[in-house]
Amino acid sequence: MAQLPQTISELIDLHGPHLNDLPPGGWTSGEEPDRLVKTHCCFCGVQCGIQLKVKDNQVVGFEPWEDFPVNHGMLCPKGVTRYLQGSHPDRLLSPMVRTANGFRETSWAEAIDRVVENIQRIQSKHGKDALAVLSGASLTNEKAYLMGKFARVALGTRHIDYNGRLCMVAAGAANKMAFGIDRGANPWSDIPLAKCLILTGTNVGECFPILTDYIWKARDNGARIIVIDPRMTPIARTADLFVPIRPGRDSALMNGLLHVCIERGWVDAEFVEQHTCGFEAVSQTVAAYTPARVGEICGIPARAVLQAAEWWASADTGMLLHARGIEHHSKGTENCLSCINLVLATGKIGKPGCGYSTLTGQGNGQGGREHGQRCNQLPGARDIENPQDRQVVAEHWKIDESELPHTGIASTEMMAAIHRGEIRGLLSICFNPLVSLPDAEHTRSALDKLEFFGVIDFFLSETARHADVVLAGSLHEEDEGTVTTAEGRVVRIQRAVEPPGNARADWEIVCDLARRFVPFEQFPYAGVEDIFRELCHVSSGAVCDYAGMTYHKIESNYGVFWPCPSPNHPGTPRLYEGGKFYHWDGRARFNAVEYRPPVEDTDAEYPVILTTGRVVSQFLSGTQTRRIGPLVKQYPEPLVELHPDLASRRGIGSGDAVRVWSRRGEVMLRCQVVKTIRPDTIFIPYHWADERSANRLTNNALDPISKIPEFKVCAVQIAKA
Repeated sequence: MAQLPQTISELIDLHGPHLNDLPPGGWTSGEEPDRLVKTHCCFCGVQCGIQLKVKDNQVVGFEPWEDFPVNHGMLCPKGVTRYLQGSHPDRLLSPMVRTANGFRETSWAEAIDRVVENIQRIQSKHGKDALAVLSGASLTNEKAYLMGKFARVALGTRHIDYNGRLCMVAAGAANKMAFGIDRGANPWSDIPLAKCLILTGTNVGECFPILTDYIWKARDNGARIIVIDPRMTPIARTADLFVPIRPGRDSALMNGLLHVCIERGWVDAEFVEQHTCGFEAVSQTVAAYTPARVGEICGIPARAVLQAAEWWASADTGMLLHARGIEHHSKGTENCLSCINLVLATGKIGKPGCGYSTLTGQGNGQGGREHGQRCNQLPGARDIENPQDRQVVAEHWKIDESELPHTGIASTEMMAAIHRGEIRGLLSICFNPLVSLPDAEHTRSALDKLEFFGVIDFFLSETARHADVVLAGSLHEEDEGTVTTAEGRVVRIQRAVEPPGNARADWEIVCDLARRFVPFEQFPYAGVEDIFRELCHVSSGAVCDYAGMTYHKIESNYGVFWPCPSPNHPGTPRLYEGGKFYHWDGRARFNAVEYRPPVEDTDAEYPVILTTGRVVSQFLSGTQTRRIGPLVKQYPEPLVELHPDLASRRGIGSGDAVRVWSRRGEVMLRCQVVKTIRPDTIFIPYHWADERSANRLTNNALDPISKIPEFKVCAVQIAKA
């Protein structure tokens, strides 16, 4: 059983999170580095270029990489301090195994033997699918590809999925349905060319700070900026129109905007006729979404609907950008489709300054969902149930098509499968589900039921505390490979230093495990570039085509945009030019969406909406950033944001401790009374663990299409503690 071997406080004392405030040698050592290594930030999907300063096999600082065309040397607070992880006191330096009273370091031979023996025991007794694999969207493309192949070829399980299930899958599903391809449509350089920007459900200023420069350039060029969010985030304070929508009502608002465009003749009829299908059904659906009705549903003035529609439709160019704010819902795919409908109806796509893109939260959120670590996908974004796709991949992998497992279950469904006894063992890499998944107590009790739990990571995360074996893996700068940014640009990750102590590169660990189950010839890689060459070869002819890429080509061009089907192809920065889409007939698809309320809405017992999100100094589950001193000092603890009206009714003042509870759990946190949030809504950042975890409250209701959880709206009660 994967229960904690010690108390949480004892585990924290031994393994952290502790704070690291200084790089090796301090801030003012004055020593010249041995070399500068051009690579990329380990955090969000912007993947800013950075030069790491290396001295004696340690990263001791950074220099701006001003030539890289995305960030031009600029970095956010997380990028500036990212390298404080390498010399961190919590860094795992050796594999560890569970004992009766904690963890002890061990040899790689013993650690690998234990993992292999337990997997073989569980699969021989309960079947191949009794073992599941959880992977990560922060992994390089090479490791994402390797994990999918490892699970399906070496272990023979259909159950592999990744933490990108919590990030981009709703947008990905909508992109496939509407456009036939899953990728952001435009390079970031198109943003300043837009004369109208709709930013919905995205806190750009805190989650993607570098992109604010592009938005401000658009504003300087005369663009109108429309921000839709229940909170007045930093980017909203610079907007021309702020629409403080009630959480969970996004598709109603988008239907309302399209209603106005149709009613007033602002549809690009020629584009719709020549390049799309399905518009009539959408037109009929949105006919009922008048500004008055939409205003009532969304809790906003009807005039805001009219104004937003007019500015969007009348602009010569326009881009709609969104993030998790509209995706983290039980209807996240529908929300994204409603946004796409508005873009298609007005013909604002496939041209400079016109497009639709999703801002990716995870470092390789784009590439991580392309190369086969998703439960329903094979490399090249191929369909795991498509006979032709299955045959192509099976031939590359030197197995019979019948040996290739079929669709597994999503990572968001795996904890329930553990509770049902269908999954008995779990192997995880760079995923912290105890903090990341909704309804944290449900996740904790599932981990306790596992017969075996193995983890590959570089810190002992809150989830890894439950492991039987922990394999000490590699940091971003200790490995190499490629990452695909949110704009579809494939960039190079360069190894700056070797893993410290007895830690090893992730890909080497996975290959060693794989070779214990299948012949060496199926995992013959001598280096990461071998994996990349195979990845490109397997993707040839697929929608997500990397066949024309090499490491040299990527490095020489500051990245290459896919699709890039041949060596002489320059890549594809902007999709859909000339109105050509990726369905068989070249047309985009409209998809009619009827608004439906959240799975859990407010009532007399739980009258307040909780929404969750990020703050500028922290990242996702906080496994990395909660260990970096300057970032923690910037925002030391999670705060509950609430409006003065709600605070007054509850007798709460800024700085007070408050109790927030839902049908699933409760937290006790300090609060911050602000005028920048709706009076019916509270906000809690989700980066913290244990008693301070926002996901003790959230609902594990899932989108039926994408299986993304409804993080952005659930019903809670709040009172002064």
